[in-house]
Amino acid sequence: MENFWTYFEVLAPSIGVGLVFWFAIRSIFRADRNERAAETQVRDEASDKGFKPDQGSPETRR
Repeated sequence: MENFWTYFEVLAPSIGVGLVFWFAIRSIFRADRNERAAETQVRDEASDKGFKPDQGSPETRR
């Protein structure tokens, strides 16, 4: 049982850092996926209303 705790003490920090890295990367990918889905939804709603992607606002078309 003594060897178990020795190995646990050695491996725990690496596993902890790996889990933190995994959660950070996972949250970044989820945020990107959600942002892309929201952008697609906005573009679809705009195209349903008759706007073209390159039209822009009236101020920018001058």
